[in-house]
Amino acid sequence: MVEKMKMVHIVTSASAKDEMLKGLRDIGVMHLAEKQSADRDVTERFQTMSRTEMALKDYAEKKQEPAKEILTDDEFNKMYNGVLDAMDRRAALGQDISAANTEIDRIAAWGDFSPAELKELKELGYDFHFYRMGSKEFQALQAEEDVRFIRLAPVDKQDAVAVFGTLPDTIQATEFIPGENSLSELKQKIEDANQGIEECDSTLKAASVYDASFKSQMLKLQNEVNYSSASATAQGDKDFVWISGYVPEVEIDKVRIMASEKKCAWAAEDVADDDEQIPTKLRYNKVSKLIEPVFDILGVLPGYREQDVSLWFFLFFTLFFAMIIGDGGYGVLILLGTLALRIKQKKGSTVTFLLFVLSIATIIWGAVTGTWFGMESAMKVPFLKGLVIPSLATYPDYFGLTSTETQNAIMKFSFSIGAVQMVLGSILAIKEKIAKKDLSWVANAGWAIAVVAMYLLALNLVIHENISLKPVFALIGVAFVLVLLFGGMSPDLTFGQGLKAGLANAFTDFLDTISCFGNVMSYIRLFAVGMAGVAISQSFNGIAAGMHGPLIILGVVVVLIGHALNIIMCFLSVVVHGVRLNVLEWSYL
Repeated sequence: MVEKMKMVHIVTSASAKDEMLKGLRDIGVMHLAEKQSADRDVTERFQTMSRTEMALKDYAEKKQEPAKEILTDDEFNKMYNGVLDAMDRRAALGQDISAANTEIDRIAAWGDFSPAELKELKELGYDFHFYRMGSKEFQALQAEEDVRFIRLAPVDKQDAVAVFGTLPDTIQATEFIPGENSLSELKQKIEDANQGIEECDSTLKAASVYDASFKSQMLKLQNEVNYSSASATAQGDKDFVWISGYVPEVEIDKVRIMASEKKCAWAAEDVADDDEQIPTKLRYNKVSKLIEPVFDILGVLPGYREQDVSLWFFLFFTLFFAMIIGDGGYGVLILLGTLALRIKQKKGSTVTFLLFVLSIATIIWGAVTGTWFGMESAMKVPFLKGLVIPSLATYPDYFGLTSTETQNAIMKFSFSIGAVQMVLGSILAIKEKIAKKDLSWVANAGWAIAVVAMYLLALNLVIHENISLKPVFALIGVAFVLVLLFGGMSPDLTFGQGLKAGLANAFTDFLDTISCFGNVMSYIRLFAVGMAGVAISQSFNGIAAGMHGPLIILGVVVVLIGHALNIIMCFLSVVVHGVRLNVLEWSYL
């Protein structure tokens, strides 16, 4: 359920500001109403350390055991500064190597000459300039009596010369400017830089084992960031400092005790009705807590004034997961993987318990449909065949049914799930609004009627069930009228004002009513994606079955890789489709 929040105000003397903020940090129950930016230096330190910690993962060796001990602050700072220096030096050496390679590419064709000797010659009065040119230009140069030059070995299939002074403007040539280093010196620079990089990598590899120490220091820095932000947020004058924030009602005693210890004055009040910034904190029970990892991954939470649907989300998500994965064999593999993870962890977690539930649900769905790694031969096993519900069977021939009959049954089941879920959403909204004396609950009842009507329409159009359409369209009309007349109602509006607001949305309500049919139809994805997974399994099995003799080993590889890819795609489908039905189609109403 969503925790009820209180707005808490705390006041203390200006000299006791730090004590008050440290007290609030220690109890950790206040969400600041207005949060200012933290000190820039503190934020930059945290960001730099975060980037460094991520970069060190690239240097961690697979067989290398992470250090279990947590470094002291002094030890960590010494190691961390060494890491920063190594990273800076490594980056600089990398730039040196790049620059040296570029210079080598530029001068390699001219050979391994000594720029130092050229400099000495210039100091002695021999000002050489180097050029390369075509054969016609070289012939023109030979005709110049006033130009002294030395012919050099060809460069890039062109004539090369060393000229005392510069060439006349009448001769077109490309001048070569010697660099500061010779080829051999540049190559030595690259060798030295590579050795330096190896030394830096050695330092970074040694530091990569201290992941736990990095996380500990980052937590401290995050606390500094939060403390700095809270300090900037606190208001006051020369005598007093005060701060306001949201606190869960069940945690108010912690604030009271802290205020008493720190000699602070405090007050709590109900949050304002028009406050749109109230944070949400959920309190899970043992069952609904299983969906918490999914919420954390998606970053999805209900608003403060919305209902907590964690339990319903979990139940429907479990069913969607099972139908989309669709294969009992895959469910067994997920279960075995979860057991291995549980043994490795030595202590259960919410994630492992969730995976246990999802894998068992998948096994059950695979059993009632008779789907085990997409193998039809599984139906020749009496025990597995006995678990199947014939109308849902993947292989209906074994039960005297046609594929059309079973596919229609599964599609009807998918539509039924959608109708139940969407009507449930309307019922939950009606329950909440009646408690608030919000007359717009009638519009939600209209949406429930619309869903039922669209469900019947889907059965008629898709599965061709014999359903009279006149009552269906009558229900749609009734639903539209209810939504139109009562959709704008609100406790703070008179009946006339609410009616006027509802009528103003007539066109939008009309489009939404049509969209309601699309939302019901959207649940057919549970059937379609599940069947696609079975088809892919059967395809890989068929490819492998055609391999005999020495090729049987290749067939085994095909089966393993094929099913592995199918499992990955099934998991992606859960994210794309299973989650969507909960956060989009369901939330539509």
